[in-house]
Amino acid sequence: MSGLINYISCGVLWLGLVVKAPDLLRHRHDPYLRAICAVLGLAGCCFLLGAPPTVGAVNRLSGVPNLAAPLTYASITAYSAASQVLVVYWRGGERVHRVARRWIVAYALVLAGIATTFALGEAPVERRTDLDTYYATTPFIAEMIVLYLVGHLAAVSVTTVSAVRWAREVDGWLRAGLLVLGLGSLCGAGYSVTKLVAVVARWCGRDWSGLGTNVSPAAAGLGALLTSVGILVPLAGPRLAERRRAWRTYARLEPLERELDGVLTRRCLRLPRPRWASPTTRLMWRQTSIHNALSYLDASFDRALYERTHEAVLEATGDKERAEAAAWAAVIGAAVRDDSAAPPSGAPTRLTARAPDPSALLRIADALTAPLPAPPRHVPTDPTPTGTA
Repeated sequence: MSGLINYISCGVLWLGLVVKAPDLLRHRHDPYLRAICAVLGLAGCCFLLGAPPTVGAVNRLSGVPNLAAPLTYASITAYSAASQVLVVYWRGGERVHRVARRWIVAYALVLAGIATTFALGEAPVERRTDLDTYYATTPFIAEMIVLYLVGHLAAVSVTTVSAVRWAREVDGWLRAGLLVLGLGSLCGAGYSVTKLVAVVARWCGRDWSGLGTNVSPAAAGLGALLTSVGILVPLAGPRLAERRRAWRTYARLEPLERELDGVLTRRCLRLPRPRWASPTTRLMWRQTSIHNALSYLDASFDRALYERTHEAVLEATGDKERAEAAAWAAVIGAAVRDDSAAPPSGAPTRLTARAPDPSALLRIADALTAPLPAPPRHVPTDPTPTGTA
């Protein structure tokens, strides 16, 4: 199981990168999309390079003991910077490009510092999981460890504060994404804090390496997962909501299509049912079938029946939209039952009301499944007082 969680996490993050890659290719100059893809890609690299089997492979293939350490630290640092740059571009503003460049330059210097201190230091004994505490007192290697941990902690702390502050100003999917992103950054801060605590304990002569080998990886994994979810929520949320609305509308129109099924079948008015289609495509297919049937039945709609039903339901409920839907449902049902007869020849009997719009179709479908309300009963009053001669 060693490294399996890392590889699974890396695969999930890079799957998100593959999903966003077509958008990046179409809009390669969009800094916001570049930042999103950088966060997903670098987060995956952190898990990949941090897995013990990968650490051993990098050290063995390079011939340099512990070379995987600065590579992993560099990916963590770059990921931290990319997360903050993403928030900067996400929020926008007049100085967005200047602020983003400052973050990029600052963390480029941190990356250079990591490479320099590793080159100046000596770490001959390979440590795949506890290098931070093992070399916490080694010259230059200790500075490299503190540099990347402080850099990571600074970035995730600023990202957390920025995300939470901005979340107070917005709502909807963006607010949810920012809150999840802030929580993920907070968990990422837990990674740096536990590592630093273990390093300081080593300076004090105590061995708290378990914090770095057990607690920190869990915090890093949860933080990267929540951060990625926070990034994707504002992108995927509206799409999922639209698909949900389309599916609910598709289901609500089913009674109306079922009412028109005989006409659609006899007159070959229904298009082939789409298979493996999205809810939006299925909804368009059902709406098209309904409109085809209504267009065919148009000459058979009885105006007198429409007006009687409309008047009765309006009197019973006082709801104009419900009365209109019930009247349409009545004339549609009558026209379907009378489909085999010739359409009425007299112009006065033809329905002249405006054809139902998409929202009215939903109300008509609902009216087909709801019983017509009974009109109010009017009890006549006798003006003559009882008991008088």
